[in-house]
This record gives sequence, C-alpha cells and structure tokens, in this order.
Amino acid sequence: MDYLEFKIKCLEEFQEILIAELAEIGFDSFLENEDGIDAYILESEFDREKFNGVISEYQEAGQISLTEGLMPKVNWNEEWEKNYDPIEVEDLVYVRASFHESKPGFKHEIVINPKMSFGTGHHATTYQMLRHQGELDHNGKRVLDVGSGTGILAIMAQLLGARQVEAFDIDDWCVDNGNENFDLNGLSTRMGLGTIREVNPIGPFDIILANINKNVLLDELEIYSGLLVPERFLLLSGFYTEDVEDLIEVASPLGLNLQKKSSKDNWAALILQKQ
Repeated sequence: MDYLEFKIKCLEEFQEILIAELAEIGFDSFLENEDGIDAYILESEFDREKFNGVISEYQEAGQISLTEGLMPKVNWNEEWEKNYDPIEVEDLVYVRASFHESKPGFKHEIVINPKMSFGTGHHATTYQMLRHQGELDHNGKRVLDVGSGTGILAIMAQLLGARQVEAFDIDDWCVDNGNENFDLNGLSTRMGLGTIREVNPIGPFDIILANINKNVLLDELEIYSGLLVPERFLLLSGFYTEDVEDLIEVASPLGLNLQKKSSKDNWAALILQKQ
C-alpha cells in the first residue's frame, strides 16, 4: 500500500511537537533530520483537513514549509539506519542500534532499534532523563515509565538495578517497538497499551519516569503523586524551560518538591521528591 511522504522543514524546537501532533492524526512513521522531519502516513489513512489544521497551528511560530510526495515502497529499516547514530550520555550510557559496534568506556550500554518510534536518546528530553536516572539509586526499586516510547528509560532503569519495571504507551507502534527493544536488552517486562488511567498501574512506586508533554503532565501529576512512595522521586521532561514554573506550581501542593532541574536546547527536565 502506498505511503504519503511529507518533508517538513521547521525550527528544531518544533520537531518533537509536530511528531506528537501528527501521530495523533494517523501518521505512523517519522525521520528527524537537520532541517526538520519527514512524516509518513498510509494514503488510505490520510485526513487532509486534520493535517492542514496541525500545520497551520504551528506554521508561523515554527517557520514551517513542506513538500508532499508519494512513496509506493518503503524499506523502513533502511531509512532509519541512514539517519541513526549512536549517542553518548557522558560516561553513563552508550546508546546504539544493533548494527553498531559496542564502545568501551561506559558504565552501561543500551541497544535500541527505534524503527519509527519515539525516544532514542538523541532528543534533549530523553538525554536529560537518562542523565537524571543515573543520579538516582535504582537498586531494588519499583519503577514506572509513563509514555515509554522505545522503552529506553525502562531499559535504563533495569540496567541501574531496578527490581521491577512497568511501562506503557498510548501508541501501539511504540508498544510493539518497545517490546522488541526490551527483548534486545534482556528485559522480561512487557509494555502496556493505553493512558495511565486506562492501564491503571498499581503502586506504590519508588521512581516514576514521565517524558511526555506539558499538558499531559499537568493533567496526570496528581496520579503520579498518588502512586509514589514518600521520599521517592518523580522525573519529568518533555516541556520547555519557560514551562517549569507552571509544572512546579501544580506539583508543590501535591507534595512534590523540586530537587533538581536541568535544561538542554531550551528543553527542561526536573527531579521532584514526594514529601
């Protein structure tokens, strides 16, 4: 079946936003590049009105321009292999695809075959989440990964000694890909499908990881707090530095106190501790 291809040029800070928005309207495959993103959708699934709505919403602020084409045959593995390079999070972890060689000098290694899912470590939010995970004691802890994407944060939790890791995502493509990546890294965990309210994980958890977006985080912070063991930690990312105060304003009355914040490329990450 034929795929429509949209080559979308945009500002770097709008890449992940557009991926999330387009995934909501049926796009199932994405490639990030220097100029923006390439987005793909089955021709039979494409809704022109919804697509135009997403583009018009961000066109001016994101300096968006695009070209449209048709791809009758797509070798997805070949496409993402051309665009995927290993990453290094300090000396903490080396993240590579299965076709890359291992590299010495790192405490941990993660093998991710992302296909077209989210969260490879290349984006500033995932990078910061991995780094913050390395600062927390995971030994013997129960960990919940909300909106797990490729499963990279769940895998990191296991490598850091977590006793039990639970993960889920709203995207069935991510769930399939995440489970493949769990297998590559020796995890017996299976990723669930749905929102946190649909999956309804049973707490308490010692560490909760949520790299999503501001609106979802604001909506779900109370749930995270209720699932968290007192004195334990909630790690958040997926929002801009200017959004930090909005999140802290909602988190503080829930007993979630800021312990650390960081930023990279105008994306922020927080470590919150429950009172």
